[in-house]
Amino acid sequence: MESGFGIVLTTVAAPEDARRLADGLLDQRLAACAQTLPIQSAYRWKGAIRREPEILLLIKTTAALYPEVEAFLRARHPYETPEIVWLPIAAGSADYLAWLAAETKTPR
Repeated sequence: MESGFGIVLTTVAAPEDARRLADGLLDQRLAACAQTLPIQSAYRWKGAIRREPEILLLIKTTAALYPEVEAFLRARHPYETPEIVWLPIAAGSADYLAWLAAETKTPR
């Protein structure tokens, strides 16, 4: 079962970048909600293991808007290779999903 809604994950190094991306997505109605969480990341990059603090964004949107969300993030993300991952919401409360739909624009 898929609801037509999902969460896009991305990470940034600086809180101001997280705020800028979240505000832009909300302003353009590409997302109904964008949560930010401080995390500690460990990853391999260019042959070395790195450990750094990051900010994780959880971006709630519709499946139909995902291509626009991805394009928005690619154009404005500070990382050379940003994490942009779509996680479909299999099910959710009807009231919440109706709110999510109402707060996002109809895709082009």
